[in-house]
Amino acid sequence: MAPKATALHLGVITYLGAVSEVQIFIATFVLGIAGAFESPTTAALLPLIAPQGSLQRATAVASGAGQVATITGPALGGFAYAIAPHLAYAVMLLFWIFGMILTGFIRPRPQAVAKEGTDSDNIFAGVRFIRSNPAILGTISLDLFAVLFGGVTALLPIYARDILQTGPMGLGILRAAPAVGALLMTMVLARHAISRHVGLRMFQAVIVFGLATIVFALSSWMWLSVLSLAILGAADTISVVIRFSLVQLSTPDEMRGRVGAVNFLFINASNQLGQFESGVAAALLGAMPAAVLGGVATVAVALLWMKLFPSLRQVESLE
Repeated sequence: MAPKATALHLGVITYLGAVSEVQIFIATFVLGIAGAFESPTTAALLPLIAPQGSLQRATAVASGAGQVATITGPALGGFAYAIAPHLAYAVMLLFWIFGMILTGFIRPRPQAVAKEGTDSDNIFAGVRFIRSNPAILGTISLDLFAVLFGGVTALLPIYARDILQTGPMGLGILRAAPAVGALLMTMVLARHAISRHVGLRMFQAVIVFGLATIVFALSSWMWLSVLSLAILGAADTISVVIRFSLVQLSTPDEMRGRVGAVNFLFINASNQLGQFESGVAAALLGAMPAAVLGGVATVAVALLWMKLFPSLRQVESLE
């Protein structure tokens, strides 16, 4: 209920002209807390509602839906804001209520009941389970370090202004390119699942992600920059689908929520810290050297993880 109440509050105070920066920060804080509960829950729910043997396709469809929201959400919000500022929050509230109604129709398969334990056991059970499972530890940590060094999207405004010398429309195209590439790849994966050498394919996708980052970093042509960003988004989608499916299939039903919470922490840490790292590196070295360094580091992490986690590299299928 917190997101809906937050959207309603923002809509009302915007309509009354009483909005302030402090209220925006508080709303962002509340939405962040709500997301910390929502993301592990939805991650744990997907394997329980996907048909048997189709988790990879279900993950691709779910990822594709997220990419559609990433592309159309800001455009819809901007259109609503142009009509009336408070209308953007009303649309947000409407979609959340609609999503809540649809969620009520979900009937997951029964799952094992978690064993009772002390509060401290419950808090750290997910961490202990991940540490004892090399495949899951390698999968989650790969995401953390690969994205940590590959946060080139934080540098897009600099590239649009100083290197590619394009305007706001060009920046919008650059920002949309990874999502478009990811959406196209989810359509492919939803129809043609990866059935062999999935562990190796995951590492290959991370390497392609790093190489595409390097190409973008060195490009001074708009078409090549957009293409490399689209390839970057497509490669990231392959990696995300495989990583998510590996973690979910390797985790017992009663542990999925806790493992999902740890995974959510790693994902958010890598995204936020990756953008911070890119900004600091750009301030010290310049935008182009920082982006190149990030791509090289991503490739190096993938190669190192292939050696550190051979069992992960040797995973054959997601069946």
